Amino acid sequence: MSAYQLPLEVFYEREARHPNKRYMVQPLADGSIEELSWSEVGEQARRAANWLRGLDIEQGSRVAIISKNCAHWIIADLAIWMAGMVSVPLYPNLTAESVRQIMQHSEARVAFIGKLDDWPAMAPGIPDGVPCVGLPLRPEGKFDLLWSDLQASTPIRDNPLPAADQLATIIYTSGTTGMPKGVMHNFSNFAFAASNGREMFAVQETDRVLSYLPLCHVAERSFVEMSSLYGGLEIFFADSLDTFVEDIRRARPTVLFAVPRIWTKFQMGVLAKMPARRLDFLLSLPVIGRLVGRKVLAGLGLDAVRFALSGAAPTPPALFDWYRRLGLELLEVYGMTENCGYSHVCRPGKVKPGWIGQNCPGVEVRISAEGEVLVRSEATMQGYFKEPEKTAEALTLDGALRTGDKGEQDEEGNLRLTGRIKEIFKTSKGKFVAPAPIENRMAVDTRLEQICVVGEGMVQPLAICVLSATARAAAANNGRAELEANLKALVTRINGELDKHEQIRGVVLVKDVWAVENGFLTPTLKIKRAVIESAYGAHFEDWLQRCDAVLWHEQD
Repeated sequence: MSAYQLPLEVFYEREARHPNKRYMVQPLADGSIEELSWSEVGEQARRAANWLRGLDIEQGSRVAIISKNCAHWIIADLAIWMAGMVSVPLYPNLTAESVRQIMQHSEARVAFIGKLDDWPAMAPGIPDGVPCVGLPLRPEGKFDLLWSDLQASTPIRDNPLPAADQLATIIYTSGTTGMPKGVMHNFSNFAFAASNGREMFAVQETDRVLSYLPLCHVAERSFVEMSSLYGGLEIFFADSLDTFVEDIRRARPTVLFAVPRIWTKFQMGVLAKMPARRLDFLLSLPVIGRLVGRKVLAGLGLDAVRFALSGAAPTPPALFDWYRRLGLELLEVYGMTENCGYSHVCRPGKVKPGWIGQNCPGVEVRISAEGEVLVRSEATMQGYFKEPEKTAEALTLDGALRTGDKGEQDEEGNLRLTGRIKEIFKTSKGKFVAPAPIENRMAVDTRLEQICVVGEGMVQPLAICVLSATARAAAANNGRAELEANLKALVTRINGELDKHEQIRGVVLVKDVWAVENGFLTPTLKIKRAVIESAYGAHFEDWLQRCDAVLWHEQD
């Protein structure tokens, strides 16, 4: 039995206590706004739950949710839980092949389909015999049933409460082999993380949050869905990238979680209207500086923010400083899908540049002999679905999670990450990318002798490549244009086979030859990624700006 209230338990309490209180605000395609109260959310979830119960499938069956963020993503999740089933969220921009992998591996019996940009490209990934239910903001296309059909069901009248140790969800995350791993979380995991998170930040019913990062990602799932249940806050949904500024101004969030890339985009938007030098000068003035800072934040829709969190990828110290001068303190957070995103967070007023912060309440942390950060708490996953060997690799004998990150702690318990144990990186958008499968796809082109895909903290991966001797000779003999055309075609083809977050910006051709003698290769001829990142790292930002499928790096 969990010592904490479970997600559905707190939902039922709020539904009963303030049924008519506004819970969700959803922009619609025609520009209007739909507002849903706690009772309306409960009513729709209960009707859908009754329909799920009526299917000829057993308790504990997996049900997929394939949609961008919207009110009915969460309503569908609640319905799945009320029906005694397990939700399996999928990213809304996967390839059909990736959709099929996850649907088959999870053995999902039903799929809820909501807001999507390219459903025709994803639809072939749905296995035969799996009914698709179109949510209210569904894309164009044919569906087996619509949400309105489910709403014809009589709402369940009981308040089903799954056991604390019952499986709640399977969240698929990228693995080094390219095949996603299904992280299993039970209701107790969510209850522990959400209850303690609410206490740390004193989230309350007067708070507002904007939901725009994928709800299928553990960060948004915890920060938005779970916080709304445990804190009672209102959820405003973003409609699209084009309306993002309007959406955030409508919400005027009081708590906001964003990846570093989003915080940078806010900054770039401001600096596009006011030169950095002028803004720096105005912010340096004693009284005027505070007024200017508040005006800038109001223009961004951030003037009401009480807590601003940055995570899912390293945040540059300069970005923390820029927001601090505006009057907004960014707090860095650190966590993984495998622990509900609940691990470390900077405390207000105690930000230490370059350090993430201290472990959250109830989280034990230690550094292994190899320098790997190990964390343990009641938020730690139950394991990887159908992967006992990978589960054993990820967890120590005493139940600590191997994060794959190298790190160190100071005397106050602050954590700093110093490297990676696993050969995998995370982009500035917070998405994991395994470079080896991409490199293997590119290696079929004989013009490329050596390939290293990089992307840690970058908006998009880059492929740094060394040409074969034949290709170098051809390029030197007036064959550069043809070579570039062939490599551009290669990039286009490979990106068409990859999920969106894995797609490379382009190929950077360096004139160095990587060898054991110059330190780029191991004695067994494996590429030393750290050496390559160190040798070329100073050029990464420039390459990202300049690269158009193929870029030649001529200088030393």
